[in-house]
Amino acid sequence: MGTDQFACLVLDYLDQAGVRPTLIITVPDRPAGRKLILTPPPVKVWATEHELPVLQPANLKDLDLNTLDTKYDLAVVASYGQLIPTKILDFFQRRVLNIHPSLLPRYRGATPLESAILAGDSETGVTIMEIDENMDHGPILDQTKIPLTNQDYFTLRREAAEAGAQLLAEVVPRYLEGRLKPVAQDHPAATYTKKITKAEGELNLSDDPLLNYRQIRAYVDWPGTYFFVDKNGKRQRVIIKQAHLEAGQLIIDRVLPEGKKEMSWEEFSDR
Repeated sequence: MGTDQFACLVLDYLDQAGVRPTLIITVPDRPAGRKLILTPPPVKVWATEHELPVLQPANLKDLDLNTLDTKYDLAVVASYGQLIPTKILDFFQRRVLNIHPSLLPRYRGATPLESAILAGDSETGVTIMEIDENMDHGPILDQTKIPLTNQDYFTLRREAAEAGAQLLAEVVPRYLEGRLKPVAQDHPAATYTKKITKAEGELNLSDDPLLNYRQIRAYVDWPGTYFFVDKNGKRQRVIIKQAHLEAGQLIIDRVLPEGKKEMSWEEFSDR
């Protein structure tokens, strides 16, 4: 069960390890882009390319897996985006595992990678856990750590997907054979992530350079980072495409000015 590119990366690494699911469950096709073209989720595209059957229920509560011919021993969730209802958990006899890209109970919720970057953490990681009815609440089977230096979201997502897939491949045999016992999370220590809004991508370049740099790295996928300048008598939005930190100062390398092509910061400054 998965939806976005993180789930696709997990599937890629599992496939390379010879572990391929026999059924994919994902969300329905949805309108995307300015023309609102009906677009399949990335996981559906992956499943189609690998000739795997796909189910796309609008609501998991309406999905009746008992009508399927095949019986399943285990389900794995990676960035699916919906809570798994009790009827689905019970169908798999509670053998539903989640690959969550944080060291739970830290960063429960939908934006753990972005949150770790924004907080300036020195490490993050991946947790393999049993799913229960609550969000990222179930007991932990195993965890692996990932050093966090100056990765942006895309790099960290790739590292987390690979680490999660490798750990899952190690965990599943021990789990199914009863050699790995789930351990309850330290629930009072739990922290929660929040949904990122488009407005959070706006930067004030006079703010703390380190905090701005973290935002640039965290928001490279969504919503991107930008600032406004008054140029030639007009207020112009400028998207930051590349930047780095040098001697404690934020150095912008490349930008995309509104209505223009991408260019270097020097080229933009000279105009």
